[in-house]
Amino acid sequence: MRGPDVPAKALDARALAALAANPGCRRRAILDGAGVDKARLASALGAPSGFGQSQFALTRGNAFEAKVKADGGAELLRLAHARLDPGAVPPEEAAVPDLAAQGPEGRTARTALALREATRAGGWTLLDHPMLALDVAGSPAFLEPDAVVVHPDGSWSVVEIKSFPMVDGSADPAKVGAAARQAAVYVLALEEVAARLNPAPRVRHRVLLVCPKDFTNLPAGSAVDVRKQRAVTARQLARLTRIEEIADSLPEGTCFAPDRPAEELTAAVAAVPATYAPECLSACELAFHCRERSRAAGAVTRLGRPLRAELGGLATVEDVLAAARGESGDPDDPAVAALRRAAELRAEALRAAALRAEAPGDTDRPEVAPCP
Repeated sequence: MRGPDVPAKALDARALAALAANPGCRRRAILDGAGVDKARLASALGAPSGFGQSQFALTRGNAFEAKVKADGGAELLRLAHARLDPGAVPPEEAAVPDLAAQGPEGRTARTALALREATRAGGWTLLDHPMLALDVAGSPAFLEPDAVVVHPDGSWSVVEIKSFPMVDGSADPAKVGAAARQAAVYVLALEEVAARLNPAPRVRHRVLLVCPKDFTNLPAGSAVDVRKQRAVTARQLARLTRIEEIADSLPEGTCFAPDRPAEELTAAVAAVPATYAPECLSACELAFHCRERSRAAGAVTRLGRPLRAELGGLATVEDVLAAARGESGDPDDPAVAALRRAAELRAEALRAAALRAEAPGDTDRPEVAPCP
């Protein structure tokens, strides 16, 4: 589907979090499952997206992560001890196992082995960029968290290192929420690894978020509870239609290779139903293309999911306007009744405004000289 000799783009936790936030979008599910580079596809369709981090942000983030993990991760482990496990012995000496292996499958197996050995050994262990696997709609996704810490009691914690600042102990709530959703994916993957051990270690639902402190390059840590995000992500990933079912419904020969003609690519993408919402603009490379198609179709989803939920079976703007004018729709439908009442109030307000405009002005009012 992605074309001959086109390398697969690996799924990461950020993509999985976005996919779980919009489980009804079959288009994203099949493209991510097939390893299609959606940024290149969007450019080939003529709707390039500015989604993603700038090179400056990536460089700054890599430099900050290297500083946090310097000296065997001493500062990172200090923050983990202070924020997640202050009752444990201080991490004066910690193991940092080598996780190098051939290919993602080899790295996943090596990570599982290191986790098992660290759990049995006790003490503090830092796993730098481990590799985890998670089944998504029948397709394996290999995930690479920034770090995983094994505590002396054998429990495991996810560490997320971000380059946005933490000012006076708090950071941008939207960015913290995105980091929490991403960390929840790692927690789910860790739980699958833990389930294969006997006894199963505890995967902590409080993750360590490490950010620069007050616009400096000094690290600050905060414990973030991701139980809610983990439950939502698990439920949404379980609802995803299996990739095979979506692929079987596509026309024979459907291909998303970016070197295909634009007309052919447009037809291939249109063959897969999408569920566009404004939130896609910050989470998907194809958002601009899907927004154009959503506008052309008059879909109400482009106005936001809450409004779409309020309108019930009215799926297009034309349906909504027709229901408001009384031309269609069941009067007993609460959404139709609310629209008609809103239309009546609007018409009444416009009539009142027109009457005020037609009425003669008040000649008794004194004239006020204009200000100099």
